[in-house]
Amino acid sequence: MKKQTIITFILAIIAFSLPSANATKKQDKEMDRFISSLMKRMTLEEKIGQLSQCSEGYATGPDNSRISRAPLVSEGKIGSMLNVSGATETRKFQEAAMQSRLGIPLIFGMDVIHGFRTGFPIPLGEAASFDLDAIEMSARCSAREAAAAGLHWTFAPMVDVSWDARWGRVMEGAGEDPFYGAKVAAARVRGLQGDNLADTATIMACIKHFGGYGAPMAGKDYNSVDMSMGQFANFYMPPYKAGADAGAATFMSAFNDFNNIPCTGNTFLLRDLLKNKWGFDGFVVSDWGSVEEMINHRYAADHADAALKAITAGLDMEMVSECYTDNLARLVKDGKVSMKLIDDAVRRILEQKYRLGLFDDPYRYCDENREKEIINSRQSHDEARHVAQRSIVLLKNQYDILPLSTDIRKVALVGPLAKSQRDMCGSWTCAYTNTAVTLYDALKSRGLEVDYNDGYDIDSNNISNLGQTLASARNADVVIVAMGERASDTGEMASKGDISISADQQRLVSELVKTGKPVIVLLMCGRPVIFNQVREEAPAILCTWWLGTEAGNAICDVLWGDYNPSGKLPVSFPAHNGQLPLNYQYKSTGRPTAKGGWCTTYRDIPTAPAYPFGYGLSYTTFSYSEPNVTPSAKPGEYAVVTVDVTNTGKRPGEEVVQLYVRDEVASVTRPIKELKGFEKIALAPGETRTVTFPITDAQLGFYDNDMKYRVEKGDFTFMVGTDSSSLKSVKFTL
Repeated sequence: MKKQTIITFILAIIAFSLPSANATKKQDKEMDRFISSLMKRMTLEEKIGQLSQCSEGYATGPDNSRISRAPLVSEGKIGSMLNVSGATETRKFQEAAMQSRLGIPLIFGMDVIHGFRTGFPIPLGEAASFDLDAIEMSARCSAREAAAAGLHWTFAPMVDVSWDARWGRVMEGAGEDPFYGAKVAAARVRGLQGDNLADTATIMACIKHFGGYGAPMAGKDYNSVDMSMGQFANFYMPPYKAGADAGAATFMSAFNDFNNIPCTGNTFLLRDLLKNKWGFDGFVVSDWGSVEEMINHRYAADHADAALKAITAGLDMEMVSECYTDNLARLVKDGKVSMKLIDDAVRRILEQKYRLGLFDDPYRYCDENREKEIINSRQSHDEARHVAQRSIVLLKNQYDILPLSTDIRKVALVGPLAKSQRDMCGSWTCAYTNTAVTLYDALKSRGLEVDYNDGYDIDSNNISNLGQTLASARNADVVIVAMGERASDTGEMASKGDISISADQQRLVSELVKTGKPVIVLLMCGRPVIFNQVREEAPAILCTWWLGTEAGNAICDVLWGDYNPSGKLPVSFPAHNGQLPLNYQYKSTGRPTAKGGWCTTYRDIPTAPAYPFGYGLSYTTFSYSEPNVTPSAKPGEYAVVTVDVTNTGKRPGEEVVQLYVRDEVASVTRPIKELKGFEKIALAPGETRTVTFPITDAQLGFYDNDMKYRVEKGDFTFMVGTDSSSLKSVKFTL
C-alpha cells in the first residue's frame, strides 16, 4: 500500500499581487456600497425582473414568439436580453431600461461561439492548433467585434469534454482531454474578458454546460448523463474549474440531469461545488428554457415547483422561460423562498453590470462609429486567417505530394463544399457568410486555372456527372477534393447514429485516384468522421474542419507551403462506429486489450482508432531523444522531464511536444496514460531544442471518489512524443 498525502481540496484561488489586491478591495467596497443602496430601493418585483432574460427577434431555441419586449423592459421586469445586437438596436432597448423606475441597465447576450461577424474556426478545429496564444487571440477578436455591436456577454466557451463523436456539439468544445480542455477554457476566458470587464473591447464569458453535458448516453443531445463522482471529478470537471479559476463572470447550467437531478435544479453543482467550494462570485444562467423543462424531467410538478427548485439550487437567471417571473413573488410571500436567496441572485447579477461599467454609462457599448470601424476589419480577417492556418491537421502525405509546387497551374476542384460560403463558416455561427472566402475563391485569387465540378450532390451525397469530373481530373496538374459533411450536420440537435462519410463520396475519391493524377482530399467536418476507404487510397489528406471567414485562404496557405501545418487532433478519430464512445485515456481493466486472447476487445472490428489523440503530420520530420527525468529541489516540484527534439527535415516547422503520465499503482483505478503537459515549438531544419516539463502535483495527482485531490507516492511512467500512441518512456519513483 502506498504512503498517501492528501492535498486540501481548494475552495477558491485568488492570485493577485498586494497592490492589485488592495485596489480590488477598494473597488469591491465601492461596488458593495452602491449595490446595497440600490437593492434597498428595489421592490420584490423589480428584483425578480433582474433574474429574467428574454429573447428578441431571432430565436436560438424552440421559441417562435416575436412579441416586442420593450414595454416589459421599461417596467423593470427584464434584466437581460439575448439575440439583440448592433449599436442601434441595443441602444433602443437600453433607453427603454433607463425609463424604468430605477434605471437599471440591461445585459445583452448572444451565442458568439467562434467569432462574431468575422468567423473563426469552429472551437474543435481551433483546439487542433494546440496554440493557446492563438486561441486566446481568437476569443479576444470575438469579444472586440461583439462588444462593438453592443453586446456584453457571450454564452461561451463550451468546455464540455466529450468522448462520443455521435454527439453533435462535440464541434463546440476542445475535444476529449480534460487537461488540455482546462488550458483551452482558461485561454478563452482570458481572451473574452481581458483584464477589465469595463473595457469596451471585452465581454463576459459563460462557462457551459455545467455539468457533464458532453457525456449524454448514446451520444444523443439533451439525453441523461450517468457517471460516478470520481469519473466526473477527473475527466469532466477540470475545464469547468479552470474556467472558474480564470475568473469567468458567468456559468450556464446544463440541460441534462447529473446524479439523477436536473443540472438546472442541482444544488450540489450550482451551490455546493461552484459557489461554495470554488468561491465563484459570478452568476449562473439557465440554458434555454431549462427551468421549465424540469417539468419534462418529471423532477418538478409545475412551473412554481420548477422556480422553487431552481432558485434554491443556486440558479440566478432564467433564460427565456418565465417560471421565475410568474411564480417567485408568490413563493416568497408564502415563505417557500427566502429573500436571502433572491437577494443573493440579484446581487450577483448587479455586480456584473457594475463591473461592465453599465451603471456609469449604460450606452458605453452603443457606439455606431466604433461598430463600423471594428466589425469585419482587416485586423479581424488577418487574425482569423492566422488561427485557421494553425487549425489544419495533416493526416497523410504519401509521396510528399504536399506542399504543392508553384509550377502547378491547372487545378481540378471537386465538391460543392469547395464553393459554399455558408458551410465555410461552420455551425453555430454569427459570421457574415457573404464575406467568407471559399476554396474556389482562394484558388482563383492565386491566378490558377480552376476547372470546378460538383462531383456529388451535396444533399443526397450521390455521385453526379462522374464522366465530366474524371475528364477534368485527367486534364489537370492536381486534383483537390472537398469532401465531408455540411456545417449543419454538427452542432446542437445534430447527433448522428452513423458518423461515416457517405459511400458515394468515398467512391468518388477512389475513381479520381485511378486517374493517376495526384489527389488531395480536404476533409471538411465538425466532428471526428469515419472515412476508411479514403484514408487507405488517397495519397494526401488534410482535416480542415470548418475554418471560418478566411477558410479558403488558410487552406491554400497550407496547400502551397506558405504555412507548414502544425495542427494535432484534439480528439480520437474512430475507425468504426462501434468503437464509440472512444478516448485514449481508457483503463487497463482486469483483462487489458494489450494482453490479447481473453481481453477487452471486439471480434469484428479493431480497437485502435483510425487516428489517435494528438496526431498530426508536418511537411518536415522530427526526432525525439530518449526522455530523461531528474529529481528537483525547487519548491512544489518533484522532478523535471526533459527531451531533445530535432527537426530532421528540410523545412522549418512547428511540433507539439506532448507529455503523458501513468500512475502505475493507485488507490483507485487510473487510465493507461494522461496528457499532463505540452509545448508547441518552432524548429529550423537541423535545429535541436531541449523541452522541459516540470513534474508537480498537477502531473501526479487525481481526485478520489470523495472528490478530494490526492498525490500518492509510488511508481510513475512519463511518456513523451508526437501523439498519444507514438511515445518514449522513462520511469520515476516518488
